[in-house]
Amino acid sequence: MLFFEPVRDRKTAPSLVDQAVAAIERAIKQQLLRPGMALPSVRQFAKSHGLSAFTVSAAYNRLVAENWLTSRPGSGYRVAAAAKTPRPAFAAHWTPPQIGASWLLADVFADHSIPIKSGCGWLPPDWVNEAGVQHALRQVARTPINQVAGYGHPYGYFPLREYVQQFLGGHGAALDIDQVLLTQGATQGLDIVIRTLLRPGDAAAVELPCYANLLPALRLAGVRVVGVPRTEDGLDIEELKKAAGGGIKILFVNTVLQNPTGTSLSMGNAFRILQLAEQYDFRVIEDDVSRELMPQLGPMLVALAGPGRVVYVSGFSKSIMPSMRVGYIAADAGLLKQLAQTKMTMGLTTPEMMERTVYQVLRQGRHRAHLQRVQEKLRAAHDQLCALMDSHGFEVFSRPQAGLFLWARPPGPWRERGAARLAELALQDGIWLAPGSYFDSGRDRPGGADTGWIRFNVAYSLHPALWQFMRRVGASSSSA
Repeated sequence: MLFFEPVRDRKTAPSLVDQAVAAIERAIKQQLLRPGMALPSVRQFAKSHGLSAFTVSAAYNRLVAENWLTSRPGSGYRVAAAAKTPRPAFAAHWTPPQIGASWLLADVFADHSIPIKSGCGWLPPDWVNEAGVQHALRQVARTPINQVAGYGHPYGYFPLREYVQQFLGGHGAALDIDQVLLTQGATQGLDIVIRTLLRPGDAAAVELPCYANLLPALRLAGVRVVGVPRTEDGLDIEELKKAAGGGIKILFVNTVLQNPTGTSLSMGNAFRILQLAEQYDFRVIEDDVSRELMPQLGPMLVALAGPGRVVYVSGFSKSIMPSMRVGYIAADAGLLKQLAQTKMTMGLTTPEMMERTVYQVLRQGRHRAHLQRVQEKLRAAHDQLCALMDSHGFEVFSRPQAGLFLWARPPGPWRERGAARLAELALQDGIWLAPGSYFDSGRDRPGGADTGWIRFNVAYSLHPALWQFMRRVGASSSSA
């Protein structure tokens, strides 16, 4: 079934994904494709039209997100029964949520009404290793009940801790099994570290911008937050030196594919951070949740300096899926005992059934191949998104070509008006943007103004409606 003839002029024609989406939408509207009809497989459609399977898969998945198609494992893609009905996010009765810190940190995770999630922090559902997760769940379901009827070990499921030990050892971090503690995600790991090592009035340095959930956790603990600017190759060393001279106890840092800028530490920058940590005697908390999305090698601070100086925190939400709330901490054995006590005080042991499931996913040979495919998809999405941003006049902070995030800001007046206002307007169109103020530890200080920076999730930011919105607001601001 030939739907269209692709136009391959990159300068004037829409992207091939956009063309495929438009052609299928047109066929549905003209009733050439009727509700319930099956579409050609991704491979068949790609072969018929001279496209890559990735292009067709991206087009099909976008049409699923827009309610034109449905997809079920084993049955391919079909025209949705309600394909003529607009998405709820664009319906007249839909009321966009009120943007704000509480929505970002809590309500957004339960809000499924927004179809274009450019501001989210996770992989699309159709990028998940579905077969691997289902196989793991079946394996765990066969576990004799007497093995899982108790609370589990305070340190977590032993085979998964052993896997983590070996994973870190493969990167040069020599650790014993009693130096690994499992947590309910990396965010809980950071909270355990804060509760154990910091007291009200202590000073902690964070990146500027930094992981959004870290800021409220520090403020709840009464910690004084000191921002250190993030540069393209790491931290601003002179600013870190000033912060260290002011008596910080801890530095929190993303080593590779930082959230939100997408940047990674250079080896030279990593060494300078560790030199200052030794000179001024502060601990480094290495938040490294995105390492498995990075195809090339990058510095690992705990491997360079050891667990006496560095506490390593990571998890599996980025590499497996967000609902797998399993993370871990690696630290000196003596400190890890204290961290385990804090963990037990906060909520007893972590869910062993979930830890067993993660372990089953990881031990399958297909997980590494799945990660390579995800890395390739992210690389392609980075290339496409950077091209779109260049054509729309955006300023791109860095071009990592890996990981989930790009940090960029639109041209013209929006740098003065701020990204928060732009995000409010985008929600009216069913688009979720993540303005830079969410990631700015200095927004309460003079000079911490909203300057227009936005975190873009590359896997969610190629939707034509997002860029139609950007063109519209750009045109309206230039004519105002």
